[in-house]
Amino acid sequence: MQFQQKKFFIETFGCQMNEFDSERIIFILENKGYIKSGNPDEADIILLNTCSVREKAENRLFGHLGSFKALKIKKPGLIICVGGCTAQSEGERLMSKFPYIDIVFGTSNIGMLPGLINDRFVKNRSICNTGELPENFDYLYDFKRQYDFKALLPIMVGCNNFCSYCIVPFVRGRERSAEPEQIINAVKKLAGQGVIEIMLLGQNVNSYGKDLVNKSYGFGQLLRDISAVSGIKRIRFMTSHPKDFTEDIIDAISENNNIMKHIHLPLQAGSDRILELMNRKYTSGKYKELYYMIKEKIPGCFITTDIIAGFPGENEADFLKTLEIVRELRFNRAFTFIYSQRKGTSAAPMQDIIPDDIKRTWFKKLLDEQNRISLQENEKLVGKKFEVLVEGFSRRDYHLEGRLENNLIVNFDGNSDMTGKLIDVEITGAKSFYLTGKLYDKQKRKSD
Repeated sequence: MQFQQKKFFIETFGCQMNEFDSERIIFILENKGYIKSGNPDEADIILLNTCSVREKAENRLFGHLGSFKALKIKKPGLIICVGGCTAQSEGERLMSKFPYIDIVFGTSNIGMLPGLINDRFVKNRSICNTGELPENFDYLYDFKRQYDFKALLPIMVGCNNFCSYCIVPFVRGRERSAEPEQIINAVKKLAGQGVIEIMLLGQNVNSYGKDLVNKSYGFGQLLRDISAVSGIKRIRFMTSHPKDFTEDIIDAISENNNIMKHIHLPLQAGSDRILELMNRKYTSGKYKELYYMIKEKIPGCFITTDIIAGFPGENEADFLKTLEIVRELRFNRAFTFIYSQRKGTSAAPMQDIIPDDIKRTWFKKLLDEQNRISLQENEKLVGKKFEVLVEGFSRRDYHLEGRLENNLIVNFDGNSDMTGKLIDVEITGAKSFYLTGKLYDKQKRKSD
């Protein structure tokens, strides 16, 4: 058929789950005969896989749509598709705002995409499909990996937490876990293809298995079973919710060397009053208990976090409590955000009386403090040897780029043959967000 040789361009916004969804889209379209292009100007189909968690991501989408409108005027046959979380939440409203969009598809309709594109070509009409969520995970494990040696792998989708600022339960649905056998078989298949690092994905991986028939099989046991798969050298996971992070999960990480000693544990706020307004279901005290238990049971574990500044109702005293806990716990890195109102969430109608300039001041104080701590913690690694998984050449310069077990990026001189391999690197310098290093010289160390 004529449409099978058409070229497509895809751009992804948002989290690792969105990145994985794009890998699925690429796999599905290439299997139908479409050709992936890195240049939107030469594409017949443009796909934008969107994020709606924060306003900034939506604004980026709207900016891109504006530029693609001009491209469509020059190329009337161009098909513009919008998928992902913004598509799921906005649906036909997105088409009303941008009438030159041809297809809007939801987070659960990726498998239908070739049919939707075909219908658009044949019937010459715009299409919106953000229908019901699927009941199984069979569709999840066909994807085109960005890397040969590492893979993203969802173990569950959706969320039941309904944090008051978060739109995820509305665009991804309720929590649904894949069966353990599905996941283990997928890991074995990937290992057989040469994958040595797996990133397990879920909106809240810690609550994995709660919806399964076997309630006793949780995330800790899943980690142990994946750890036992031959060939898998590194296991990572995102994202964790403190209220569901059990001692059993900590023990599973501590007991297995191929589960990476890096945990992303969103705090969001240091004030118990604000945590309650956020519906986070833990206190700052409980969070600190969990933090110190992790540090005690997993020596050297890197802990990163998310923090929101300027939540509705937050005052100076609340903000200072957040700053205090940041100084006490000394996160290795924090992803900090100014509160972004999301339509449909329970926080959206909350009274927000803090001026934007005050929020920006708080945000800068928080950012400056965390950057100072991150730099100090990273400087402690200088002169030490670490095993690094080399990912390729840095986009910034000609250096190789790889990740330590703790997920820190290090840049160093080397050759392309090292890509996808575990290499020993000595850290020579530190910045707040990355490290520099050199290949570890065993002979020199013996002579020293």
